[in-house]
Amino acid sequence: MDTDFIIRLIADIAVIPVVLIGTWALLFKVPKSHRFEAYSRVLLAGLTAYMLAKFIGTVYQPSSLRPFELLGVDPGASYLNNPGFPSDHALFVTAITCAVWFETRLKKTSILLACLVLLICIGRVVALVHTPLDVAGGVLIALLGALWYSNVPRRQEEHGHGKGHSKSATSSR
Repeated sequence: MDTDFIIRLIADIAVIPVVLIGTWALLFKVPKSHRFEAYSRVLLAGLTAYMLAKFIGTVYQPSSLRPFELLGVDPGASYLNNPGFPSDHALFVTAITCAVWFETRLKKTSILLACLVLLICIGRVVALVHTPLDVAGGVLIALLGALWYSNVPRRQEEHGHGKGHSKSATSSR
């Protein structure tokens, strides 16, 4: 396989599995009775992160040119025509990963998504469309948006993992 294709696969196309896995987890693993609350938090966290990213990007740009422009080469991945800080790709996939973790507590799924986030961030830097600061900024701003999840209760009792749940208590009724 061509190196350029692998870089593009990691930097751009790897976003698709993050979206699909995140959608699956949020649609099918959030309890029906808590979906409105969960989806409200996801929406607020995402909008907060996006708003912060646009505001910070307006007042602070470490460079007016992207790495590929500075080096005079072609970009290795898709990009928007802006200076690049913070990375929208990093922001988006990190926001999805946080939503899945905080709303579902699916450990293996969240670890898989976190690994894909790391891979995408590395791919964006290797593709020369972002600097490490750009992708770190996107991740950190998404984590700030994730503060909306700080009041999410751990619903262990509702999932049958808590101390108060026993079969004999429910069968005696």
